[in-house]
Amino acid sequence: MEDQVFASLERWYLNPPPPQDETSRPTSESNTLANSHSPMYASFFGAMGIASAIVFTTFGAAYGTAKSSIAIFSCGVLRPDRLMQNTLCSVMAQILSIYGLVSAVIMSNGIRERMPAHTGFLQLGAGMAVGLCGLAAGFAIGIVGDAGVRASTQQPRLYVGMVLILIFAEVLGLYGVIVSILMITKSTLDVAECRY
Repeated sequence: MEDQVFASLERWYLNPPPPQDETSRPTSESNTLANSHSPMYASFFGAMGIASAIVFTTFGAAYGTAKSSIAIFSCGVLRPDRLMQNTLCSVMAQILSIYGLVSAVIMSNGIRERMPAHTGFLQLGAGMAVGLCGLAAGFAIGIVGDAGVRASTQQPRLYVGMVLILIFAEVLGLYGVIVSILMITKSTLDVAECRY
């Protein structure tokens, strides 16, 4: 038994196998490695990130516009001269959907049929970040706009306070788009190279 082991070691020492680098791997092994880094479902998660970015921010913008517009038009009957000033709430709510659109367009450039799972998961997280922040900001803008327009119609000196609170509510969506862009940028850095 020992003689056979020494004989095989001696044969290996005299004729060592050629070194294998990344290019000399068998085709099936390289396909397996490529499939482990770029599974078929990775682009699905990227697409869901894009969809959630635009859908949730649009929901927030729609709620903020609808909720504040009720107060704008009902108070416009009493003070039609302040109608254009009070439309600020609806304009700020619509900016939220632009945040989602910007993130969705940036992410759509990175969607491919075969992409790393790391990239797909980070795109999903980026879409959820901007989408849910935009949804929360839309709720805040709608509620603040409804109460603020009604109050500032009766007491015009409250208008500046309403604008400040609306800005604080809008910044919530801006936080989401900043984090989203950071995650999108990180999704393509230090990613294992995909072989097709």
